[in-house]
Amino acid sequence: MPENTAAGHCLLRQALRSDIPGMHRVRRAVRENPLTSDVIREEHYIPAIEETGRGWVIEEQESGEVLAFAVGNARTGNIWALFVDPAHEGRGFGRRLQTEMVNWLFSQGLERLNLGTAPGTRAEAFYRATGWTYLGIDAHGEASFERRR
Repeated sequence: MPENTAAGHCLLRQALRSDIPGMHRVRRAVRENPLTSDVIREEHYIPAIEETGRGWVIEEQESGEVLAFAVGNARTGNIWALFVDPAHEGRGFGRRLQTEMVNWLFSQGLERLNLGTAPGTRAEAFYRATGWTYLGIDAHGEASFERRR
């Protein structure tokens, strides 16, 4: 659904392969949990949005700029990504993307979703505030969460 903003209209839609450069730009721009190496490269998004799951973007319609994105794995229920460009935080994009992704993953027959994020971050607070159950710190040192249908 389009949203009116000072910059124009924003649209939430399914991610396409052509969105990957914009998604990766957002991923590299975030302040918390920054991507500082090439562990995740643009080619890693292709199977994540075309084979094992689906992705969504919020794009500024006039410019086509990706402002935020999310990717969920329909096989494992893992939330692979949910990131908002720092210049566009606080506009509800994360909640909109999360709702779309969670609803779609549950519609695929999954009963349980899971994710990990750095402890003590705004992301951890976001997941706690939006209905995820905190499971503790996992073996990789991440705050582990689940959500059940």
